Amino acid sequence: MIKINETTLFNLENVMFSFALASEAASAFEGYNTLFTGIGKVNAAYELTKAIQRRRPDLIINLGSAGSSVFQKGEVICCSRFVQRDMDVRGLGYVQYQTPLSGVPPVLEYGLELKGLKAGICGTGDNFEMGHLASEYTLVDMEAYALALIAKKENIPFLCLKYISDGANGDAADDWNIHVHKAAAAYSEVLQLKKEITEMI
Repeated sequence: MIKINETTLFNLENVMFSFALASEAASAFEGYNTLFTGIGKVNAAYELTKAIQRRRPDLIINLGSAGSSVFQKGEVICCSRFVQRDMDVRGLGYVQYQTPLSGVPPVLEYGLELKGLKAGICGTGDNFEMGHLASEYTLVDMEAYALALIAKKENIPFLCLKYISDGANGDAADDWNIHVHKAAAAYSEVLQLKKEITEMI
């Protein structure tokens, strides 16, 4: 079982752990129901939709690396608010980040919160941001918005945890390569998966 905030329990067999890359999971998630979507919103949406059709989970947990000029490298941040940061149709009179005619507000609010973790607003876009200046979101990634939107449309509980791997600045590429491998251990600790394995033995 996996426990969310001491009250909500989910059977681990019915929990889907979603990563963009296998390197973000490392060996810490071997034996669990993992999904590796590939990088970007299109890949994330396609792979998650297929996975749900094959076997509908009780809970989707998105784990991945993110850049931030607000949070410190090495922190795990919980996100339940999401912005599609590369959606910009202001030329047609729409608010920035709003998808026209979708009925979805510029800031998508969906997901569980995990006590003890800082909350962040995740800006998702199909570029590796190296100059984060926007105030509407506090960290950046390339998949979470799409995953959260699909989970909401499918009415599946969703938890999004992001490991800050870089400062979304000029050093972001080098920092990401160094810190991405530390993410899996941090997630395992936060979700108490090591404890779960010990109790199962």
